[in-house]
Amino acid sequence: MSKPKNERALKDNEAKAVVRMLRVSPQKLNLLAQLIRGKKVDRALADLEFSRKRISVAVKKALESAIANAENNHSLEVDDLVVAEAHVGKALVMKRFHARARGRAGRVEKPFSNLTIVVREVPAEAKA
Repeated sequence: MSKPKNERALKDNEAKAVVRMLRVSPQKLNLLAQLIRGKKVDRALADLEFSRKRISVAVKKALESAIANAENNHSLEVDDLVVAEAHVGKALVMKRFHARARGRAGRVEKPFSNLTIVVREVPAEAKA
């Protein structure tokens, strides 16, 4: 009497990883998402490794998770993987106040973001 199993949202040659509540603004995170979008995974990992942005460590970890999901859960070939999608969404924004001159207060917003990375297996013959 269990409910029916949901259909898989992704195609058979795709795998994804989602990271929620990253403590960075979506605008800054999207710069790194643009950096890796459409690249082969080994090249994307190298770009993230040498990026000077603080959040690149978390993005690299998410990409490695997507690669591991593709390899272990969906039996995809790691050498043929390409970053098909890397999109960023907004999460909550913590509001804080900072004391300013003459008894006033300045608002400080501390945004959080969500990151979704989808990797797709593209056969080597199709790319040539």
